Amino acid sequence: MGKSAPIDQQKWWKKLKDHRYIRVILFVILGIIMYLSMFSNIYPETLNVNPGSFAEQDIRAPITVEDKEATLQKKNLAEGAVTPQYTNSKAIAQKQVQKINDIFKIIAQINEEAEKDFNERLDEIQNEDFDSEEEQELKISEVEKIPLDEKLANLKLIISNQTSEDLSDETLTTLLEVDEHELEIARETTTNVIHNVMSEEIRIDDVDEAKDLVETKINISTVTPKLHRAMVEMARFGITVNYIYDDEATELARKDAIEAVEPVMIREGQLIVETGEIITTTVYSQLALLGLLDDQWNVFPFVGLAILVILLVLMLAYYLSDAKTSLQKNNSHLLMYVLIFLVSVILMKVTSLTYNLNFQGITLIVPIAVGSMLITMLIHQRVALFTSMVFSIIASIIFNAESMGVVNYTLGIYVFFSSVAGVFFLGKSNRVSRILQAGLFVAVINIMTIVALLMLRNVQYGWLEIGSHIGFAFLSGFLAAVLTLGLLPFFEAGFGILSTMKLIELSNPNHPLLRKILIETPGTYHHSVIVANLAESACEAIGANGLLARVGSYYHDLGKTKRPHFFIENQMKMENPHDKLSPQLSKTIIISHPYDGAEMLKNHKMPKEIIDIAEQHHGTSLLKFFYHKANQEVEQTIPEEEFRYPGPKAQSSESAIVGICDCVEAAVRSMAKPTPEKIESLVKKIITDRLEDGQFDECDLTLKQLNTVATSICETLKGTFHSRIEYPEDVKEKGEGKSDH
Repeated sequence: MGKSAPIDQQKWWKKLKDHRYIRVILFVILGIIMYLSMFSNIYPETLNVNPGSFAEQDIRAPITVEDKEATLQKKNLAEGAVTPQYTNSKAIAQKQVQKINDIFKIIAQINEEAEKDFNERLDEIQNEDFDSEEEQELKISEVEKIPLDEKLANLKLIISNQTSEDLSDETLTTLLEVDEHELEIARETTTNVIHNVMSEEIRIDDVDEAKDLVETKINISTVTPKLHRAMVEMARFGITVNYIYDDEATELARKDAIEAVEPVMIREGQLIVETGEIITTTVYSQLALLGLLDDQWNVFPFVGLAILVILLVLMLAYYLSDAKTSLQKNNSHLLMYVLIFLVSVILMKVTSLTYNLNFQGITLIVPIAVGSMLITMLIHQRVALFTSMVFSIIASIIFNAESMGVVNYTLGIYVFFSSVAGVFFLGKSNRVSRILQAGLFVAVINIMTIVALLMLRNVQYGWLEIGSHIGFAFLSGFLAAVLTLGLLPFFEAGFGILSTMKLIELSNPNHPLLRKILIETPGTYHHSVIVANLAESACEAIGANGLLARVGSYYHDLGKTKRPHFFIENQMKMENPHDKLSPQLSKTIIISHPYDGAEMLKNHKMPKEIIDIAEQHHGTSLLKFFYHKANQEVEQTIPEEEFRYPGPKAQSSESAIVGICDCVEAAVRSMAKPTPEKIESLVKKIITDRLEDGQFDECDLTLKQLNTVATSICETLKGTFHSRIEYPEDVKEKGEGKSDH
């Protein structure tokens, strides 16, 4: 592991990582991993059975589905059980009352017209001229009223044939004979009785009884017996059936009965047939409905799984491309994420096979928290939280052997809480010492989760069963911590990841390269330590990685160990070799140290971030001393480009800040009597010069952050270059010294 180069330094990956479709390919691989891991878990279990055969095992429903045929039969029975609906129609009673009223009105009208005609003839005779009064009276006596038979005939012409047939001539004649007052009494009495009787339900079998009831209700003594009989007959004629079949109400009742029928559901886990029972036609149709027959091929589960995987991949692709983490642009880190995802899925798949061992709760041993813990330490906490949700969805399908359905919600919830527990515990501090503590924390959360889920089932469990569940849940957290500790170095070395643990390891003074700097260039070592202090506090002030800046500062001048005596901090009471060299040669020696250091760091397989700081901390700045010295020796001005570092400029905030602190430390160290005011003025001048020189053009430092960096550097330098008390010389020692002379 120590001899192999990180993947970013591998030639094959250098060609692939910047390919335009590499991210798409990696997400496709991620989708394939998901699909293959869950494929066997959604493959339908089929049975080779026939109607009339005996069941070789208990068969339970794997899913919840509606038995539509049974539901339809139940609805047909409910519809057939609805009795026809009848209603007491008030309209019929009103119609019959109106019908009788109309007959009485016609009779009254006929009588009125007859009387009017009689009076008109009398008026004509009275207006004629007669020879004598006797002749006029004789003429008047000859005028007769319209005969009753003629009235009856007119009446029958007006009323319908059915009515005239149902009412006797005697009744009609009686009504034509009575005066207007008696006719009105008869009309009111008759219609009231009809309305009264028909206010009650009158079925077809009750019509005769209702008509017989009329005679007892027409009890009036002010009319003649003949008129009484006529009224009774008229009332009996008006009584008819009013409780009739209601087609609309019947249809509504049938519809309500159908809607009230609950669907016939085959519930998940429902026993369809027991061992040894005959598989009837009904059972066989239920098995077909559940998709358990081997003569059926249903493509829907596979299509559904594909859609689910596509949704998960799209969610991950969107989130990882949008979240401000290293995965947004770093394809090497995306490859590492895919590998961690693969490891987690393999762990789940292997653990799911332990179900066949028939130990209660053995699948709870799955160390799924290893994936979320690795992602937290190597990538970002937010990414780990989002991935925990994806892990829980995948786990709910991979572990569905313990469930009758496709999805095992219990294991899905368990995996979610287990993954999230590791993320939360390592989120604040991910030092290696915290990993074992995180494993314990995960174990506790696992136990709490599984106990809660067992209680929610409301099933009586034995102590042995509860103990096995708790034991496996505890082992899950322990295994997750052990696997995280074991896998972390491989991912760090393989992908050149600079985790907190790795940075702390690199900051150890016993590191070979740091010992090299200390032994060969002690002045540079001291300079690097001060730069580290300045850079760390400045980075933390703006929210950058302070630990990275500190460790990068330790190694940023490693290249000076190649020619230590050409750098002033290492010239201990010796002549400056640059005094005997041309400015061009001195420039070449000085400018080479960042790239010599970067090369040495690469040879030692150091993380890329440390190499970048060493290579970029001078950017493309100008070697002013040797540039001006060279111009003094020639008449024509030399271009600045010949005395500038070739770059690149700082690409990160940490590289830029280390570069600022490097210049500041060297400048402050050369000051005769540094004061806070002089230091502050110098720091701001250095930052302003580098800003105007374009050294921050390729990093994301803002002007506000640069101001914060300047303030932080000044505060740190005040502590480093604080004023010291000048102790007075000992008077006695001075006296002794004089006496010696």
